[in-house]
Amino acid sequence: MANFHFDLLSPAEMEQVKEATFQLMERTGSRVYSPEALALLKAAGAKVSDTNLVSIPRSLTEKALATAPSKIDIFNRYGDLAMELTGRNSYFGPGVTCPYFQDPMTLERRLAVKDDVVATATVADALKNIDFLMSLCMISDKTPQLADVHEVDALLRNSAKPLLTWSFNVDNLKDIIAMAEAVAGSAENLRRKPNIIVYAEPTTPLAHSKEALEKLMYMAKKGLPLVYSPGMTFGGTAPVTLAGALTIGLADVLCGVVISQLVREGAPIICSSNGGVLDLKSFQAAYGSPEMLLMDGAGTQMLRSFGIPSFGLAGATDSKTLDAQAAMEVTAEIIADIGMGANLIHDFGMSDVGMTGSLQLMVFCEEVAGYARRLTQGFATDENGFAADVIDEVGPNGNFLAAQHTFDNFQKELYVPFCGIRQDYNGWLAAGKKTMADRINEKITHLLKNHHPEPLNDSVLAKLDGIVTAAEARYERSIENHQ
Repeated sequence: MANFHFDLLSPAEMEQVKEATFQLMERTGSRVYSPEALALLKAAGAKVSDTNLVSIPRSLTEKALATAPSKIDIFNRYGDLAMELTGRNSYFGPGVTCPYFQDPMTLERRLAVKDDVVATATVADALKNIDFLMSLCMISDKTPQLADVHEVDALLRNSAKPLLTWSFNVDNLKDIIAMAEAVAGSAENLRRKPNIIVYAEPTTPLAHSKEALEKLMYMAKKGLPLVYSPGMTFGGTAPVTLAGALTIGLADVLCGVVISQLVREGAPIICSSNGGVLDLKSFQAAYGSPEMLLMDGAGTQMLRSFGIPSFGLAGATDSKTLDAQAAMEVTAEIIADIGMGANLIHDFGMSDVGMTGSLQLMVFCEEVAGYARRLTQGFATDENGFAADVIDEVGPNGNFLAAQHTFDNFQKELYVPFCGIRQDYNGWLAAGKKTMADRINEKITHLLKNHHPEPLNDSVLAKLDGIVTAAEARYERSIENHQ
């Protein structure tokens, strides 16, 4: 089988990165701001100095890598296997945390609202190359401190696909997991067949906040999957040299791996060394940079060697609209990430340096994902692939259009775009001279009007209502207690 796969680092370079990372964890150490995590690390043999500076010995890191699962199965609402996070398996989903949204009808930029999460879930539910959901929003029309809870509420109600979410704090995280457990039927059902992944991140460089570690440890205790991923900026919170940034990113997430395994051996954790450049002209953290792809690929390769599923980043652009810049950046990201074998690839639809969510961009990314998946399928070099019999049968000057071999194989061999066109010029004129953006907009409008994800039953909906209402009441009490 001819495959479209590639790696960035040679075996010798991988060993260099590994040694540099382990030495960094022992020599420089990390600040750990959770008393519970500090106690676990100290009891396991890590050196703690200056109150919370932790030096983690190589042996402790290697022990954690040996117990962390190299394969994490994620399920949909019905308990069907949806994603196998291992090896070079790649899965795609939207982004999150965009405070603005491109209105799907008017295409105007405005503040994101909860209905935008509903729209994101509805459209993504219908797209075959989007495998998991994120909200693509940071909503503004609900209690701001509970935006994460409301976003998960909207996602769970409007798609059966698995979801990846953020949370502001461990209290909100408990509400989010309670909602997922209500959908799954019980805490044990969710643990056995998780349909939710939660995101947390270290504070690069080499620091781990109490809030991030509380979320990491809570998910480890529950036996549920968590993404632990840095948000580095090269030249800002990490060295401008990519090898140096790579070691910091890996040291950050491997510290999280160690803590998760001290809480519960076998706790499922997904990591990355994600980061982008700090543009020294605009002082923006750029998504659409080639350096981000290099870091993503090198980190993915290292994590695969450690046996840790990887968190990739693709489908984000620094452009403000679906233009040539956006097309260039997201296409390069998606093809590179799938070629390098990142497992859980997020950020479809994030534009404007991560500030604006766009269904238009998300659908375009889904089209590119289909193209990229065809590349990774490669082509078979077996007897059927070489087609010697049909070549002999058709012979010189023949035509394969009517051959049974063509009929039997064209659907699995040929990629067919759903928003791209292949008609002749006159046909394009007759169809209204529509651009790809026009066709994408029509598809979004059609899906929002006509696609109806299967709803949850009334008893589960009532449980979700109760959890959200209780979260609002908890927040109101906290405000009163601080007045």
